[in-house]
Amino acid sequence: MTDKLFENNQVSMTGEIVSEFSYSHEVFGEGFYMVEIAVNRLSDYADYIPLMISERLIDTEQDYRGQLVHVTGQFRSYNRHEERKNRLMLSVFVREIDFPEEVEEGEKTNQIFLDGYLCKDPIYRKTPLGREIADVLLAVNRSYGKSDYIPCICWGRNARYAAGFEVGSHIRMYGRIQSREYVKKLSEDEAERRIAYEVSVNKVELIPEG
Repeated sequence: MTDKLFENNQVSMTGEIVSEFSYSHEVFGEGFYMVEIAVNRLSDYADYIPLMISERLIDTEQDYRGQLVHVTGQFRSYNRHEERKNRLMLSVFVREIDFPEEVEEGEKTNQIFLDGYLCKDPIYRKTPLGREIADVLLAVNRSYGKSDYIPCICWGRNARYAAGFEVGSHIRMYGRIQSREYVKKLSEDEAERRIAYEVSVNKVELIPEG
């Protein structure tokens, strides 16, 4: 059963470590740390993705900045309580890690597969330039009755297709994890820059039930 749950949320990613480790939390005596990697897109832009990693997988006392790393794991969410409400936090939970010498030509450096259920109505819109977008929130089951809530964004014909999905629909999505900066207004005269993480979808499937 556990293996089955690992299969519904799969991430494979190669990037450069760009931060030091920072302590996150402990579970049954096992410490977990956060570290950030830069993953290049085909354009000159890079996505900056947070990894959550066990101290048992890597020496978290070392500074690995500048090193290339390949990880596999799952895209996970948790709610952090701040400013009297919950904020959805996302990171890649690392299961395996290695340090390649270089990125092979043609290698896909940022891949994710999700198998889950639509937990709110899709939001369909068009940009000022006429590009079609649909925002989808997917609930992906985890062990012990937990779920991860993953924001996904569909484009073009995938957006038109996803716009017709109903809450509770069983969906599979393939794509990449991307980071996006935005400005959060905190009050009339105060704002802060934040980073949102979402799955940019390149293939979506509606799974018939039964």
